[in-house]
Amino acid sequence: MLEVRDLNVYYGNIHAIHDISFSVSEGEIVTMIGANGAGKSSTLNSLSGVIPYKGSVTFQGKELPVGKPHEIVTAGLVQVPEGRRIFANLSVKENLEMGAFSRKDKANLKNDYEVVYTRFPRLKERLQQVAGTLSGGEQQMLAMGRALMSRPKMLLLDEPSMGLAPLLVKEIFSIIRDINANGTTVLLVEQNANMALSIAHRAYVLETGRIILSGAASELMKSEEVRKAYLGG
Repeated sequence: MLEVRDLNVYYGNIHAIHDISFSVSEGEIVTMIGANGAGKSSTLNSLSGVIPYKGSVTFQGKELPVGKPHEIVTAGLVQVPEGRRIFANLSVKENLEMGAFSRKDKANLKNDYEVVYTRFPRLKERLQQVAGTLSGGEQQMLAMGRALMSRPKMLLLDEPSMGLAPLLVKEIFSIIRDINANGTTVLLVEQNANMALSIAHRAYVLETGRIILSGAASELMKSEEVRKAYLGG
C-alpha cells in the first residue's frame, strides 16, 4: 500500500534521514520505534508532505507529490501529528468539520460524525467546548477523530501516547487497534516501544536516521538488543 525507497531528509546541512526504505501493506499496523531524534517524526512529516525530501514515495501504486499535503490527504494518507495540533480556538465540532474539508461525499458526513462519536463518546459530550480547554487525552482523541473524518485509507500516527497517563495510553492504543480492525491501515511512530510492539504486526527500529532492525513485532519484542535499548532491559 505504501512503498518508500531511498528516503533522505535534510535540515540545512544536517542530514536527518539516510536512505531509508520500508513498506506498509494494506490492513497492517506497522510501527517505527526509536529514541528522541532518531528521525521518526521527520519520516512521517515527509510522507504527509509537510517537509521536503529526496527519494520515492508511492501510495497505492501512485507517486505522492512532494510538498502538497492537501493532495496527499485527498489520496487517503492522513497524519495525526505529534503534539495533537488541534485548532485550539475552535470548538470540538469545528475541529471535526475541518477534518472533512477535502470530502466530496457530503451526504455521508452525518454517518461519519456518528462513527466518531461512538468511538470517542467524550467528544460528543463536548461538541461546543473550545478545543484548547480539553484535557490532553481528549485532545488526542479529537486529533484522531478529526483525521478519521477525512475517511483515511492509511493513518500516520505520531507519538499518540505522548504526555498521557498510563490508563489513557491503554485506551488510545485500544482505539488504534479497533480502527485498524475496522479496515484502516496504520503507520505508528511511538516512543512507548512496549505498547507499540504489542499492537503492531511489523516494526522498524530507527537510530540516527537509519533503519537498523526490522521484522515481525512479536520477534523484535523478544530481541535482546531491542529489549535493552527500548524495553527497559
